[in-house]
Amino acid sequence: QVQLVESGGGLVQAGGSLRLSCAASGRTFSSYHMAWFRQAPGKEREFVSAIMWTGRTTYYADSVKGRFTISRDNAQNTVYLQMNSLNPADTAVYYCAADPAWTATYSRPAYWGQGTQVTVSS
Repeated sequence: QVQLVESGGGLVQAGGSLRLSCAASGRTFSSYHMAWFRQAPGKEREFVSAIMWTGRTTYYADSVKGRFTISRDNAQNTVYLQMNSLNPADTAVYYCAADPAWTATYSRPAYWGQGTQVTVSS
């Protein structure tokens, strides 16, 4: 089992930035690939970004490419999502996720955090 706890969400104006953090515990963090998903009100959960355990390979949804950056610090057991140029369409609950298999990480990861709310207003 892996425990994931997100933080850093909040209210931000359109055009602003937020950095989400996900602290991991329970198993060796560096053995897991990590991802961020989000779910807007009334919509299904949507993939946002993923990063391999080495940090070498990253993957982004087209909707956030060029605006969001995923990174990780294995020494601190933490993955980040830097979100820039936010707009109201980014409003959602953001979830951290983890899986030992790369393809599962960005499709159906095994482990999830509780989510953190991001609200973008004008």
